Formats: sequence, structure tokens, C-alpha cells
Amino acid sequence: MTFTDDLRGLFEQALDDATTQVARAASADLGRPTPCTDWDLGALVGHMVGQNEGFAAAVSAGDAPLSAYAAPALRQDEVRPRWDESADRLRAAFQDAPPDRRLRLAEFDREVSVSVALGMQVVDNAVHAWDVATALGEHYRPAEAVAQVVLESARQIAGRPGGTPGVFAPPQEVSGTDPWLEALALLGR
Repeated sequence: MTFTDDLRGLFEQALDDATTQVARAASADLGRPTPCTDWDLGALVGHMVGQNEGFAAAVSAGDAPLSAYAAPALRQDEVRPRWDESADRLRAAFQDAPPDRRLRLAEFDREVSVSVALGMQVVDNAVHAWDVATALGEHYRPAEAVAQVVLESARQIAGRPGGTPGVFAPPQEVSGTDPWLEALALLGR
């Protein structure tokens, strides 16, 4: 078992968790507020679908235009099928992609390896699963191994000069020693 195989397993867990939360959101009021400033539940799920589509296209083809990441405006009856289709495409794209192959992520204007993109998706899916659950008034906590990957990435993201404007909110005060709560605080939650 290699690091990338382990990461693929954690990606699968995070994507499954996000799928569970989106399924719950499909029957909720899409106008509900979320922890993401300026995004209601419908906009958050639309963003998640757009990220799945953009990353799937980039992993499959080595690049994808910025338009591939566009967040669709979703009607209530579109939430579940659009999410499921995009999640299936993302899962299939990563399935057999060589871990060291390079790809361009237009949304970030940078080139990364498939392994790095896989790690980005672990973070994105786990954190957005929490965002959706929180909007629904529910509790969500990923598996500890997923939380550790998110924490390691969150420390890197929060430590960058200027943070990551437009990606995550500014870091909040970290209190305690819980890795998941620390990761959320470092990502502005």
C-alpha cells in the first residue's frame, strides 16, 4: 500500500461523507445560511458540484478551463442527481490516474501532481461536508485519518503569506488540541 493508495482511500471516505450530507441537503431549504460567507445552502452545493466537475476534467485531461469549475444554480430536484453525477466523474477520474502525473488547476492557476490534487479534494470534501451539516443543524466529524490530512493541509494553508483569499476564510483562534476543530479554525470555520 502506497501513500497515494492511502490518500485515495481517504478521498473516498471524504467524498462518501459529502455525498451523505448533500443527500440530506436535497430535501432541505436551499436558502438556508451556511458557514460560508455569502453562500446559502444551494450556492454551497452548487460550488461543490462545480469543484467536482472542474477537478474531474483536469485530472482526466491534464487541464480544464476555468468554466469547468463553474457552480451551477441548482433547483431542489437537481441537487441529488447533479451531485451524484459529478461525484461519480470525480471518483472515476482519480481511480487510475498516475499519482505523479502533472495537471493544471485553472481555478488556482497552478500545476500540481495528481497526488496533490487528491489531497486537495480530501480537504474540500471533508470541510464542505461539515459546512453542509452545520447549515442543516447537524453534527459532522470525519474519520480521524481524514481529519489528520485536513489538519496538515490547514496548517500549510494558514501559514501562507496572505492566506488563501477566496478559498477559505481567514484563520480563527485555535483552542484545545482536537485535530478536527483545529483544522476548522485554521480554515476560518
